[in-house]
Amino acid sequence: MSKNVLGGPLAPCSMSPRTGWFRDGCCRHDERDAGQHTVCIVATAEFLVFSASRGNDLATPMPEHGFAGLKPGDRWCLCAPRWREALAAGQAPPVVLASTAAEALGVVPLEALLRFAADLPEA
Repeated sequence: MSKNVLGGPLAPCSMSPRTGWFRDGCCRHDERDAGQHTVCIVATAEFLVFSASRGNDLATPMPEHGFAGLKPGDRWCLCAPRWREALAAGQAPPVVLASTAAEALGVVPLEALLRFAADLPEA
């Protein structure tokens, strides 16, 4: 069973839009996923503009691929290196910790993810 960054079971990120390397709603990956789609984000308008500026337009629909385009508030499995890049640029979107795979910690420190947590557990 896949674990999230908090050590619990990996929760689904989104089925609408359908996300994940396997398009099963979960931010899991395998050796074929060079981008490591392991960080579950909540898209913001600012992040979508930033991502497009880096060559990954997530907002424009691509019906030929069954992709309606993301809008602010949508959850999406993002590549861990892209989230780290957005963090460095001051454009990191919120993260759903329960749906972010533990493997993301090889790219992004837990402390950074906690600062942007959309679902920070109660103390």
